[in-house]
Amino acid sequence: MLHKNLISGEWTAGEASSNINPSNTNHVVGDYARATAQDTRDAVAAAKSAFVQWSHSPVLERHAILKTTGDELMARRDELGRLLALEEGKTLPEAIGEVMRAGQIFDFFAGEVLRLSGETLPSVRPGVGVEITRDSVGVVGIITPWNFPMAIPAWKIAPALAYGNTVVFKPADLVPGCAWALIDILHRAGAPAGVINLVMGQGSVVGQTMLDSVDINALTFTGSTSTGRRVALSSIEHNRKFQLEMGGKNPFVVLDDADLAIAVDAAVNSSFFSTGQRCTASSRLIVTEGIHDRFVQALIERMDSLVVDDALKAGTQIGPVVDAGQLQQDLDYIDIGRADGARLAFGGGRIERDTPGFYLQPALFTEATNQMRIAREEIFGPVAAVIRVRDYEEALAVANDTSFGLSSGIATTSLKYATDFKRRSEAGMVMVNLPTAGVDFHVPFGGRKASSFGPREQGRYAAEFYTSVKTSYTRA
Repeated sequence: MLHKNLISGEWTAGEASSNINPSNTNHVVGDYARATAQDTRDAVAAAKSAFVQWSHSPVLERHAILKTTGDELMARRDELGRLLALEEGKTLPEAIGEVMRAGQIFDFFAGEVLRLSGETLPSVRPGVGVEITRDSVGVVGIITPWNFPMAIPAWKIAPALAYGNTVVFKPADLVPGCAWALIDILHRAGAPAGVINLVMGQGSVVGQTMLDSVDINALTFTGSTSTGRRVALSSIEHNRKFQLEMGGKNPFVVLDDADLAIAVDAAVNSSFFSTGQRCTASSRLIVTEGIHDRFVQALIERMDSLVVDDALKAGTQIGPVVDAGQLQQDLDYIDIGRADGARLAFGGGRIERDTPGFYLQPALFTEATNQMRIAREEIFGPVAAVIRVRDYEEALAVANDTSFGLSSGIATTSLKYATDFKRRSEAGMVMVNLPTAGVDFHVPFGGRKASSFGPREQGRYAAEFYTSVKTSYTRA
């Protein structure tokens, strides 16, 4: 079966691309159509045409579509979780959890549709009233990455539709399966023709056409820093709203007073789960002298017990790297770390399993400094570096010494240090005695510096991007 693009309510064919399972490269997950530049322009035109009616659609219609979508995602979480694990390589429990999160996001924004509100204020002029309301923005272009192929599209599409916008959605070329399944659900849930359009394919074709379009009113992007810059430049040229979620080089600080078991658990989860392929992953473990040796020893012992295997196998804790290109990038950075003088204390080699796949043993460097490339540049794999520091103040300074600012964490039993770290950490999200990766679906997500640009995603804060504030005056 060829899975087609959805344009103006119609499934349209195109050149087929095979979706390969990273746990078993002999297995084709499915065949998916690739959109052309003209297909993309047609999708934008369809969204533009549908916007006028959809932006003024009854709130119960929008609520029902989003609620139905959320309910189906939850009901099919095992099936769709399996699909996610097959195409992305995330372990089955993680994949099912991601589908559930997508369902929760749609359920949340179904509720937000019924909570749309504004303000009524008195004017400084007698006899004049002021209303502050929010309008839909228009056609929203959505470009998503491969590492969360269900959750990230959900947290962009759901608010876009909830606030009355129409959508042109381009998923990452590596993971079309989850995108197609999600749009199929929305389509069957009753989304009118043109309200949601799916254009799968290459970024150089589909993505570039979206960037060049003068009819996309807002563009939300999650991906690499380099591509984010291109999104920003094109959006400035076309005077459209844009929102960027990009890289991270997230620190996890371990202080002498930390509970060692909690610190190791959080570090393993932060650095290596989801194969380290999370923008919120911790690849810099900043550890004070008094606990350094015990922490490294305990961490290596835990790493030695991690099960790396097929994403669908029971007991697998870490699945494969997503594809050959990402695997080579990980291996290259392991070589760079050695060349820069860090000590490879554990792992870092390819692993053979029952099926041909992109398996990599998680890698841990010690004797690293914060100036090494492995501590400055995002690797996006199961590779972490331990940086030894004297005390809390040096740990905080090293943690903040980065061009990124997405997530940060600290392991400590001190209320003083926990409170100070939350206040002074230069990150958009701060975790205390928790992994740096993993946030709730109803709270804002986003960072600072080169990690993010524009309003936060998720929760009620999503309204800042997907709506435009209007101030109206009325003389009585």
